[in-house]
Amino acid sequence: MVSMVSGFFALFAELLLPGFAVLCRDWPVLQAVATLPLLLLLSYWCCASVFPESPRWLMATSQIPQAKKCLQSFSARNGVCVSDELYPAETLLSEIDEVFPEDIQPEYHHVVELRHTRVIWKNCLILGFTLFIGTGIQYCFTRNLHIYSPHFYFSYFLRVLTGALACIFLCVSVDRFGRRGMLLLAAIVTGLSSLLLLALTQYLHGGLVLVLSVVGLLSSQALAMLSVFFGSEVMPTVVRGGTLGLIMAAGCVGMAASSLMELQNNGGYFLHHVIFASFAVLSVLCIMLLPESKHKPLPDSLKDGERQRRPPLFLSRMNLDNPPLLRTQPHSSEYNRDNYSRLVTATKKMLAKDALPYKISILPQAPLLASNGTAPDANDDSS
Repeated sequence: MVSMVSGFFALFAELLLPGFAVLCRDWPVLQAVATLPLLLLLSYWCCASVFPESPRWLMATSQIPQAKKCLQSFSARNGVCVSDELYPAETLLSEIDEVFPEDIQPEYHHVVELRHTRVIWKNCLILGFTLFIGTGIQYCFTRNLHIYSPHFYFSYFLRVLTGALACIFLCVSVDRFGRRGMLLLAAIVTGLSSLLLLALTQYLHGGLVLVLSVVGLLSSQALAMLSVFFGSEVMPTVVRGGTLGLIMAAGCVGMAASSLMELQNNGGYFLHHVIFASFAVLSVLCIMLLPESKHKPLPDSLKDGERQRRPPLFLSRMNLDNPPLLRTQPHSSEYNRDNYSRLVTATKKMLAKDALPYKISILPQAPLLASNGTAPDANDDSS
């Protein structure tokens, strides 16, 4: 949801851009107005309290003191008392102390290490390829919109509107149908729309060409957005920043291809359309090799990223003609890690105290033998 909200912010900025262009009336002034707010990002680098480091990345790279300090800062700002075992902050810190030794050294990873992997670089290559297609093929659809309106603003605002609809569509469908399935659907619709416009533009009605262009533009923007979002989930934490940079760099190359076509006055447009339509069909086969990240924990280490496998194409069903004689069902474990950790923390604190909160009192009893070695009942009988 946070990724989709950031997408809405980007679309809102694109809506404001024509207004700033009208107010500035000069290209250098517009460039300065769009660039100067980026200086505010320096506050994120100077002030760690404004934009703190990711605790997940700190723990994945074995920077335990910095991770504990960051978590304690979060707990203090959220008003969570870390000294009480009833709160999860104390449980988390105790688990960190038990899992990681005190003399552990940080382990940093780089994108160059992807050459030693087999699954991670494949996922990164496929998602970069789909983002390249999603951004580069949009020019094939927006070019058909100039026929209905010669003004620049019609195609511009229609592209932004379809981007907002694509973002809303992903918010509704991704959590229900899965990331891999929706990415596959977006690639199929993009490829079909592009092929139909490539082969049948001269024979189709004007309204149908407009519909195919809008649908293709919608699906291509959904393909681009979901490629970035999907890449942030399947890439391991230790190299997530570098791999996302590579994926988004491929998307920038696709946008540059569209800008290059406009600079050449549509020279070579047919070849551009054929290449990207073929790439869209090829991406459908590539997406089927990706794993599914829905309802799965994020991979932290390179080993976790290598364990990701694509789901089977066809779910295997049990043979109803030959059912097993004894069907065993695994019993759900009653072990709860959080409750156990809280119990361990509370027990340690109780044992560390000098005095117990209560004392066990023992009633005094008369000794069985008196000091002279005779039982007290015997003395009574003799008297």
